[in-house]
Amino acid sequence: MNLNNQKEHDSKVGTYFSKAAVTFDTFYDHQRTALMQWVDRKFRSDIFERYHLTFEALKPLNDRTVLDIGCGSGPYVVEAARRGSKRAMGFDMAQGMIDLARQHATTAGVADKCEFLLGTFPQDSPQETFDYAIVMGVMDYIADPLAFLSALAKRVRLRAVLSFPSKHWFRTPLRKVRYWLKRCPVYFYDSPQIKSLMQNAGFSKINVEKIPGAGMDFVVIGDKPKTS
Repeated sequence: MNLNNQKEHDSKVGTYFSKAAVTFDTFYDHQRTALMQWVDRKFRSDIFERYHLTFEALKPLNDRTVLDIGCGSGPYVVEAARRGSKRAMGFDMAQGMIDLARQHATTAGVADKCEFLLGTFPQDSPQETFDYAIVMGVMDYIADPLAFLSALAKRVRLRAVLSFPSKHWFRTPLRKVRYWLKRCPVYFYDSPQIKSLMQNAGFSKINVEKIPGAGMDFVVIGDKPKTS
């Protein structure tokens, strides 16, 4: 993908999430209507399951640093700070998400340990490394996954936890059409493809777990090779 096409692609994704910021934020704050909360539990349970699996994979968090790429309204960043992370940085391309994330960190009393930056990864991200990385609900929108994951591997010292959308004979075509109508590109993966991408990017001990039930996501844990 050339530079102009990449900028156009990222602009479409950023515009979509800026418009959807408040809606996505309500997935985690339990402020949706009773009907929508039932819909979320029935058809979007993967969102909550990957949240649980992420923090199980990132134990211990005490005195660790965390980078959350595509942090959205900041639920993972704020929770990492609550659980003892000494520094948690959230990175997102949607200004609406960044604004909400800062509000949540302040409300939770962990703003001193949280930092939120606006931009596209890896082009706009700081050149520093973190113990852990979280990448949830992001790979759905990445046009060049190997380049993204290779850049991610350079930012991680210990472990990264990511989600990847799976391919499904019925739901995948529906989602493609729905996002096409919203002018937002979306991509899908299978397990062998994910393992190959992670290995080629520089991760080891790769675990790919398909969320059961209504979920369409893989939760992927990739460790960085230990250096002697």
